[in-house]
Amino acid sequence: MTGNSCCRLCSRGLYSCHWIGLSENRSKHACSWFTFVTLVSLLSLCWMYICVVTFNDQDDINWQGFTKLKWWVNWFMVGIITSAVLASYCILLLLFALFQVALGEQLHLHWLHKIFLFFGVIFIASGVTGISLGWQQEWPIVPLSLQATAPFLQFGAVGALTLLSPFVFQRFHKAKQGSRRLIAVAFIAVSAAIFLCPLLIWSPCLIELDELPEKPKLIGHRGAPMLAPENTMMSFNRSVACGVTAFETDVQLSKDRIPFLMHDNKSEFLLRTTNVKKMFPDGHFNNSANLTWEELQSLNAGEWFIKTDPFRSVSQLSEEEKETARNQTIPSLLQLLNLAKQHNISVIFDLYSSNQKNDTVDIVNTILSSGIDSSLILWLPPAERQYVNSTAPGFIQFYDNEADMLNEEGNHLNMKYSKLGTGKIRELRRRNVTVNLWVVNERWLFSLMWCAGASSVTTNSCHLLKDTDWPDWVMTPHTYKITWMLADAASILIMTGLFLWVRKTKRQYFSLERERTVSLLTY
Repeated sequence: MTGNSCCRLCSRGLYSCHWIGLSENRSKHACSWFTFVTLVSLLSLCWMYICVVTFNDQDDINWQGFTKLKWWVNWFMVGIITSAVLASYCILLLLFALFQVALGEQLHLHWLHKIFLFFGVIFIASGVTGISLGWQQEWPIVPLSLQATAPFLQFGAVGALTLLSPFVFQRFHKAKQGSRRLIAVAFIAVSAAIFLCPLLIWSPCLIELDELPEKPKLIGHRGAPMLAPENTMMSFNRSVACGVTAFETDVQLSKDRIPFLMHDNKSEFLLRTTNVKKMFPDGHFNNSANLTWEELQSLNAGEWFIKTDPFRSVSQLSEEEKETARNQTIPSLLQLLNLAKQHNISVIFDLYSSNQKNDTVDIVNTILSSGIDSSLILWLPPAERQYVNSTAPGFIQFYDNEADMLNEEGNHLNMKYSKLGTGKIRELRRRNVTVNLWVVNERWLFSLMWCAGASSVTTNSCHLLKDTDWPDWVMTPHTYKITWMLADAASILIMTGLFLWVRKTKRQYFSLERERTVSLLTY
């Protein structure tokens, strides 16, 4: 069997699950199914892109799963692995179809592939619906991510168009006159869109090199939760080694009025990060005031981290570090303040409380009695800000929205990265507003926020971002324009050559066929 015959056999078998040639009447819907395969492949790639860029916020979707099921599983990784398998399957199927087109084989998609493709469409539609209904705040990351990836996606699209053009040209020369016009119009329209889309591309990283802002400072989100159990002293100590300039945490008050560190509240209180079920099997806790500080201290706040491995990072820890993590307890706010005072590190926190007024008084008293420099306290809770200003005027007031900041003539803003456009960040920085963005974990997003001019970022991955000495990419607008034009010109030249070569090959083929026919008739 020749190599050509082997390729025909394999591509036909894997695409059609038929090992013999197909009759014309069996492939009458082949073009429609080929179009369907192409569309599902593009959809799966787009969905995979969404999954990759939302990886930064994987903890959010896992948290939502825990809130509803009270069972901590890395649901995001389950989804992203399924999406990767689907995208790989669709792309391979499309490649087999293109091989068949190149080899002159008829297309006939097997019914099993059709079922899998429909399931793929349902899976993608369910994912989009799920985000739209339950995670709608995540959609802004998609256009934001394009500011980091669009220039390179365009270069990739130019390359893919160039590689796929011979298949289009072959189909063009085989088609009838009416179909030729349709193919030509569609191909020219797609090519023009790909070649000219840089006219619409903008990114904060398209700047002159000497205009690159200072690297954003790092704030440890509940410490260093990839290296140690969140909101434990081990976690905050690990973040000190990362060079963070502030600790971010969450404060609640016990039954006996001791401020302590814990994020989860309401019905999830203590369930995810402690062994409260084991220690108090008959208890039902939905509020920090249900337990005294002594009872809270009896809980283990680290074993869950080793068991669930929420960031798949436990394997990076030594046996000694694992043992330390297993024996963590819930820390008090005073313990954190003493650590911050020792290393001259700031503290910023959310306050979860149904009695903001009384709790604010106790927390402010705890901070003032700790002896920490007031300028190291970045005060975020909005409820009793007036009282805090009068009692502790040295605290730096941070705001979670621009309107309140402007009304109170502040100049420190703490917001989710997707709620401020990069242009807005740049504008605020020009007005000398300190902008902290949360939660930034992935390097590409950190690079984008760096180019935009963020003052600092709250992160789970301080150990990774501390070693980032330069954004992933920075390019001057002039360099990008030249690179874009050269890439487009090279693609056009190559496709022109391929078109002429395919046309010449077809003419030679038809010429040989005519000569063979004439010789047979003469004989």
